[in-house]
Amino acid sequence: MPNVMETIYAKARAANKRIVLPEADDVRTVAAAQKIVERGLAQVVLVGDEDKIAAACKTAGADVSSCRIVDPAKSPLREQYAKSFYELRKSKGITEQQARQIVADPLYFGCMMVYSDEADGQVSGATHSTADTVRPALQILKTAPGCKLVSSFFVMIVPDCPYGENGVFIYADCGLVINPNAEELAEIAIQSAKTMKTLLGFEPRVAMLCFSTKGSASDPIADKVIEATRIAKERAPDVLIDGELQGDAALVDWIGRKKAPGSPVAGRANVLIFPDLNAGNICYKLTERLAKAEAYGPVLQGLRKPVNDLSRGCDAEDIVNVAAITAVQATT
Repeated sequence: MPNVMETIYAKARAANKRIVLPEADDVRTVAAAQKIVERGLAQVVLVGDEDKIAAACKTAGADVSSCRIVDPAKSPLREQYAKSFYELRKSKGITEQQARQIVADPLYFGCMMVYSDEADGQVSGATHSTADTVRPALQILKTAPGCKLVSSFFVMIVPDCPYGENGVFIYADCGLVINPNAEELAEIAIQSAKTMKTLLGFEPRVAMLCFSTKGSASDPIADKVIEATRIAKERAPDVLIDGELQGDAALVDWIGRKKAPGSPVAGRANVLIFPDLNAGNICYKLTERLAKAEAYGPVLQGLRKPVNDLSRGCDAEDIVNVAAITAVQATT
């Protein structure tokens, strides 16, 4: 286990948050639930049909007796949640009957638990798409105060790497916002800086990446990154943010000093902000495969309360790790 995850585990144990797992009829989910409780990472709330959860536990050989199990079809909370959801969404044309049906869905029911302070965060995506995971979070929890955008990040841990924080980085956005404009890119940078500090405990040094360094090329893409850098610096003057920087200028000290003399970030970046999803997704996958890096994510940031997505190819250990990250996010 990398030291980074041990740090996250320690923070999660100290936080003792309540994490909803709404895909509780999946064998990976119940196996993860047992591990989360055994390791003391969080209190687990399993949401779903009780009989299907029992069947999954039998198949997985999992003991979830220490978890809270909530069946939306039987829960007295359903009516309360239906009324709350109706109030949240009636301006969008939702009827009371539709609200009652919608909150019976475990992903929506779980988000309503988080909204109502019955839980602190939710993790799903083992059997649902990213859209299915994000939609109820946006409709119910919405963005955090001061945030206009939900984005995503990866924690990247690169072995035998002298760059970043001895090989530890935040990459963003690699999983959600396809083509951010300058304002959105600036917000992704600011959110990611906060994530580096609160989740991993390192002082963020944020590089706004581009194919150009400090005006070495002229193009609308470079212009967007330059403008995003200006906005981010203006909004977060206490955070070390610089750009536009090429990848080598962001990471390698002597190159950074040569290409961007006087930059507080060049050659020292530990948060890498990509100009669009195309670049970010390609780079995180290449880093993972070519550098044999560990990639944790995509983790969502910018929500009022944390809800996180899983890959449908995840295993139980992946769910454990994302639940721990979610628990730490819930402390901020």
